[in-house]
Amino acid sequence: MPDQKTVLYGLHAELGARFTPFAGYEMPIQYREGLRAEHLHTRSHAGLFDVSHMGQVRVTGRSLETALERALPLDFDGWPEGMQRYSLLLNERGGIEDDLMVTRLAGEVRIVVNAACKEKDLALLRTLCPDLSFELLDAALIALQGPAAESALPQARSLAFMQAGSLPLARAECLVSRSGYTGEDGFEISVPRASAERLARELLANPAVKPVGLGARDTLRLEAGLHLYGQDMDADTTVLEASLGWAIARSRRAGGKKEGGFPGANVYLRQQREGVSRRLVGLVGDEAVPVRHGAALVSADGAASGIVTSGTVSPSTQRAIMLASVRSELGEDAKLFAMVRDARRPVRISKLPFVPKRYKTRN
Repeated sequence: MPDQKTVLYGLHAELGARFTPFAGYEMPIQYREGLRAEHLHTRSHAGLFDVSHMGQVRVTGRSLETALERALPLDFDGWPEGMQRYSLLLNERGGIEDDLMVTRLAGEVRIVVNAACKEKDLALLRTLCPDLSFELLDAALIALQGPAAESALPQARSLAFMQAGSLPLARAECLVSRSGYTGEDGFEISVPRASAERLARELLANPAVKPVGLGARDTLRLEAGLHLYGQDMDADTTVLEASLGWAIARSRRAGGKKEGGFPGANVYLRQQREGVSRRLVGLVGDEAVPVRHGAALVSADGAASGIVTSGTVSPSTQRAIMLASVRSELGEDAKLFAMVRDARRPVRISKLPFVPKRYKTRN
């Protein structure tokens, strides 16, 4: 099947994008200035990303919140309208089928799912919640990220981190959330397809805003210590193995007032009690040598210790940075080596994020 194109494909081509197949779409990997320049511009000013390949799902129906709590490890009690939360779609083995952004609105819930998971997510959610309606929206999704994002989109200034609201932009009604996947302040904008290019051009007319491709999006999220579905977690990785226990609502954890009650809860609760044999951690190396996904990790005596799930050389720090699944018993001072083309590269466990996050948590 030929790759699909987002509604902004023509604009990307006009801007000199180099394309790559991704999740069934032809997506811009970088533009003329290159990945590193795009990455650093986002950290210092603002980057504009086309993330329209992601799935945007509108959920409606009777007993909406109660039904969704059976499908997702969320708690809608005390969750105000216009707030967004991160969640996980789990299978009965406790594995992660996808990670999601969930927004509660008046009379409906919006869920953003990963591009490669749209069809399987919808099928699973419809099975888990047969009385609800799940509509895949035909809308574009644009992310504006970086310290200059607010000045480039002053209409959204009143939103704080993880808040969402409806705003008129580019002569269209858009759903804007103060969120993103770079560790920077910024916004994600759901915009009708017919207005997407107009909005993108209006934002790019600001000299602080430049287009950014998937290459820099990946290095930005890795510096922020954020997981990538399909690499750092998958259907065979449990919540605690992925070090995502914080994504389970407190009330759904052991001893909570709504303990369990979601797919895979028995596995999650058992691992809460007994622990796990592997966990996801951050690693850094002192050399500017990239250690990529799939690289083996060994101890000083050569014993297998884990595997790198994501890795790059940080454009911000010029050090090798990685997420890795390692044996749980390894301490923070463990001496580890990554195997790169049969050479052993020293790495050490590091706290996340690698680069401080700069979310705006207050108006």
